[in-house]
Order: sequence, then structure tokens, then C-alpha cells
Amino acid sequence: MADEPDESEKTEDPSEKKLREAQEKGNVVKSQEVNSWFMLTAATLVVLIFSNNMAGQLSFSMQSFLLDAHDYSLDGRGGIVILQTILWAILAAIALPFGVFIVAAVAGNLVQHGFLFQTETMQPKLSKISPLAGLKRLFSSTSLVNFSKSLAKLLIVTTLIGLIMWPSSDSLEIMVALEPAALLPHVKVLTVKILGAVIALYSVIAVLDYSYQRQQWWNKLKMTAQEVKDEYKQQEGDPTVKAKIRQIRMERGRKRMMSAVPEASVVITNPTHYAIALKYERGMAAPICMAKGVDALALKIREVATEHDIPLFENPPLARALHATVEVDDEIPEEHYKAVAEVIGFVMRQNDKKR
Repeated sequence: MADEPDESEKTEDPSEKKLREAQEKGNVVKSQEVNSWFMLTAATLVVLIFSNNMAGQLSFSMQSFLLDAHDYSLDGRGGIVILQTILWAILAAIALPFGVFIVAAVAGNLVQHGFLFQTETMQPKLSKISPLAGLKRLFSSTSLVNFSKSLAKLLIVTTLIGLIMWPSSDSLEIMVALEPAALLPHVKVLTVKILGAVIALYSVIAVLDYSYQRQQWWNKLKMTAQEVKDEYKQQEGDPTVKAKIRQIRMERGRKRMMSAVPEASVVITNPTHYAIALKYERGMAAPICMAKGVDALALKIREVATEHDIPLFENPPLARALHATVEVDDEIPEEHYKAVAEVIGFVMRQNDKKR
């Protein structure tokens, strides 16, 4: 098996084909910090918007449950009914906030790489359960960087929370003695302060981490010069083969063109550098170019014309103009009708004299 190319050899940007294949395989830019930012923002919205409603709904359910406690039996089926009642009360209270968290989790991924559905990463691979591969991932440079980032985040966030809570340290002792109903507003205000500060911090962390992850992802997808050449050959074909095919086509076209020279009515020459073989018969709208060429090919056209008694007519300006403006098997342009008509007329008169 061939060795993987050295990272230092990957000097070329990834092609569109490689980027598309990477996305199809699920290899996209993904920063966990961006997802964390969305989840923290969702948590803040839940605290600001839904906390009072959740607390009130749970309190009402528990009060109703406690007031009717004598109606419940703890034996047999009664215990299950109690658990179901409590569970449904909790689910009803957290259903809408839970939906907010789901939307935030989906939005975090959509913002980074759009909608992506593929099953390749779900397929079982032996490398994922290999102890040796696991050790390599554990002690890799990527793991070290991730550990350093997590430790730095923990220290920064802990310091930030400490700075926010320090001015309220005196009131914390008083809050301990408050009733739950009076305590909740103070806890909500303090929680929102902490979450707001952490979100502001994570805004910077998320941007930096996404930029880092994208650069790492881009570097891993970079290609060597040889890989670029191989991909070009796969998509466009081997340049050597294409050149050979082009040469074969030109040879065939040249042979077909030379076989048409005996059908020409006249060959207009430069006299040595250009040769244009034209055909005209009565009833044709305009003369048609049967063959054209310069230098060696022009010489060959004149030789074939001479072998088949095709008249050669020297007119350098007309020969150059026709060579530049008309293609083989096409009619000559209108601007050359008069000049070519004079040549064709002269040739026809010469043929009449011979007959």
C-alpha cells in the first residue's frame, strides 16, 4: 500500500471535486464551540422567557398532587400512577423549552455547513474500535490541542463567573434564608448575568475556534502537485493521449482535404506560402473552399493540383485573405465574390480556349 503523502508536499488548494467528495463523506468544517454558543443562547432564552411559566406550572402540578395525595395508593398499580403523574407534569413543563434546545442544536450545524445528510460516518469501521487507533487519537496533536482548549476555557469561564458573583457574595448569605418563592427571582437575575457574560465570551471563542477548525480542515484537504495532475487526467483525459487523438484527427482531416483537391476548379497561390483550392460549377451560389494550407501543406496542394491539371493562379493578396476568412467546405465570404469571380472567369475562358 502506498504511503500517505507528506503534509509538506500538500501545496495545492483542494479542487472542487475533492471538496464535493469530502462533503459527501461528511467531512465538513465543524466547531463544537459554535454549537455550545447556540446552546448557551438557548439556555438564556429559556431562563428569560420560560422559567416563570415552568416554575408556576410545576408548582401548580405539585400542589394539586399533594392536595390529592390521600386519593393515591402506594400499593401495586398506585405507585405507577404516581410516577406517571409526576413524569407527565415534568414533561408538560419542559416540552417547549426542550424544543428550543433542539432548534438551537440544529441551527448550530446549519450555520456551519448547511443541511447535510449522509450515512457513511454511521457505518461501522474496525478503526473506530481498534485499541491502537484509539491510543493514537488519544495522544495525537489534535487531542492535545483540544485538551489545552478545554482547560483554558474552564479557567476563563470559572474566573468570569467568580468576577460576576463576587460583588453579590454578601447577598448570597441572605438568599440562603429566603423562601423558595422569594429566592427564585434572585437566582434568575444572577443566572441571566452569568449566562450573558459567558455568551459574550463564547462569541469570541466560537469565532476563533471556527476559524481554526476551518483552517485545519482546509489544510487536510490540500493536494500535492501529483494529485492535481492525476485528478486532471481523470477528468479531462491524459494530455498525451489527447494530443495524439488531436494529431490523428488532423491527419485524417488533411488526407480528406487532399483527396478533395482534384475536384477543385482552381488553386489560388501566394505563390509559395499559401494555397487555396476552390470549386465552382454553374448553378452554385458561391465557390466552395476544398482545401487550404501554408508552407509545406500549400506545396502539397499545388503538387496534387498539378498532377490533376488543376489551374494554379497567383494572387498573393487574395490567397492570404481567403486563407484567413474561409474554412474548408465553406463558401467564400461575399467581400471576395468579385475577386474570385474574376479568377474563375479567367480559368473558364482558358478552359474554353483549350477545348
